[in-house]
Amino acid sequence: MQDTLSPMNKSRKLATILSVIILLSAIFFRASAQNPANYYVEEPKLFSGGIVAGANFCQVDGDKYAGYFKTGINAGAVLYARIAQHFSLSMELLYAQKGARSNFRQNSSSKIYTIVTQKVNLNYAEIPLMFNVYDKHKSHIGAGLSYAQLISAEELIQTSPASNYDPAQYPFKKMDLNVLFAANLHLVKGLYANLRFQYSLLPIREKVDYEFARSQQFNNMWTLRVMYLF
Repeated sequence: MQDTLSPMNKSRKLATILSVIILLSAIFFRASAQNPANYYVEEPKLFSGGIVAGANFCQVDGDKYAGYFKTGINAGAVLYARIAQHFSLSMELLYAQKGARSNFRQNSSSKIYTIVTQKVNLNYAEIPLMFNVYDKHKSHIGAGLSYAQLISAEELIQTSPASNYDPAQYPFKKMDLNVLFAANLHLVKGLYANLRFQYSLLPIREKVDYEFARSQQFNNMWTLRVMYLF
């Protein structure tokens, strides 16, 4: 997307997204409090592990496009460590597909070229660490950081007329550090619905050709998953 957001506008954007997370979490918690018969309540365990699987809805802030049109896999294992009645720490080991995908033709910065299609495919091994707060029915919200190691990267771009833009000249960084926020709704014994937002704290690449992208780029992603704890 053509990203000319000032730091203030970026802060407002992140604040808006965080407000949505908090609002959805409040709705989850209110629903569980008003309908206790719909939830399975059990004695808390000191440690609990499980599996997670779902979809990422991604974009790269700094390209010429806006919108979460790139979808990818988010799957792996999770471990919770209870530190108090309503608090826990969690760690995950994930395979996460991120990136971006165009959905319409777009002019380059100079308007000499038309971007016909542009795709960014990024595959990561990711480790999120989170602090979680529970209600009495085990629904919980969390916040934390994640470290992701890049496995593979690919950018495909088609322009009219053809350009000499070479994505290989602007490699993606091997490391992606993210801030993340999550809401987890306890459905039945061991089963949760999970909504998560995360955003790169550091650029995933820099000094990109301004003709087709902003100099710095960041991963921007929503995730919908199911989680089962054994």
